[in-house]
Amino acid sequence: MGLGNAEIEFACGKRMKNRFMLAPLTNCQSNADGTLSDDEFNWLTLRAKGDFGLTMTCAAHVQATGQGFPGQLGIFSDDHLAGHRRLAAAIKSQDSLAVAQLHHAGMRSPAELIATTPVCPSADEETGSRALTLEEVKQLRDDFIAAALRAQQAGYDGVEIHGAHGYVLCQFLSELYNRREDEYGGSLENRARILFEIVGGVRQACGSDFLLGVRLSPERFGIRLAEALSVCEQLIAGGEVDFLDISLWDSFKLPEEEAYQGTSLLSHFANLPRGNVLLTVAGKIMTAEQVRDVLTADVDFVTIGRGAILHHDFPRRVMNDDQFEPTSLPVSRAHLAAEGLSDTFIEYMNGWKGFVAD
Repeated sequence: MGLGNAEIEFACGKRMKNRFMLAPLTNCQSNADGTLSDDEFNWLTLRAKGDFGLTMTCAAHVQATGQGFPGQLGIFSDDHLAGHRRLAAAIKSQDSLAVAQLHHAGMRSPAELIATTPVCPSADEETGSRALTLEEVKQLRDDFIAAALRAQQAGYDGVEIHGAHGYVLCQFLSELYNRREDEYGGSLENRARILFEIVGGVRQACGSDFLLGVRLSPERFGIRLAEALSVCEQLIAGGEVDFLDISLWDSFKLPEEEAYQGTSLLSHFANLPRGNVLLTVAGKIMTAEQVRDVLTADVDFVTIGRGAILHHDFPRRVMNDDQFEPTSLPVSRAHLAAEGLSDTFIEYMNGWKGFVAD
């Protein structure tokens, strides 16, 4: 059997045909109103055709004011449903699980893009964002849950809650950005409250057979490793999530905090007693050998970003060749266009140093 070819089953009963998930990748190629574009549809469905066992959308914002970048896919309005129905059906027709990632950028929403002041758990001078009122925190929670229901209505197999990368739920988790004095600030229990209320609300609203994941990042943005691990332990103990998606930036690095440098950052998560919760990690998993190393480290499936941009059929290539290495960087615009990236997406990738050949 080829590397990563084994089927896995989630606690909710959904089955994934192999161990490859498409990372939720920013690409700026949907329509300005958040509706699905043909470019976005083509990019994602080509990855499903390339044998990704789970195809995840880019971050889809749950409030209009939570938009984080131009051309972002929205899921905050029923006006978005037709596009999501089309996308979910096409992904599932390739025997790939269709999952929408639910997102709100918080203080990382550019004011000029959302035409209002961005929001944060607490006011943030650097970004010019204002603090959410208690009523707005509860509305934010409810809008995440409403977006999950909308995803279910559209036919997706599940959703992933984006709690990573310094976006709004990560801001709540962070002591650096969350200085609230109500029940959503202070202790870790309070800072994590909104995340757990969203998870519980989605599970209750969407039922036991809906796939539910949470994305977290254990470093940067004021997140401490011990607290990230504690949140994971609580999510596992709660029994409401099917998988944890840990964005490591680099799956092979040591933790930044000296006290934890005895073992790799990945191992701190792989070693957690996980019960029925499956674990995936993302970060510089580019070659077949790296896929093998991560899966061997007791990770259930891999999340592929840049490798999937370079090769729409990355999973198939790895499963068929245990020595596979992706094409070397930088790559031509023609190569990326042939791999289903629109001109807009290619231009976005041009901002990644050394990725696109001039």
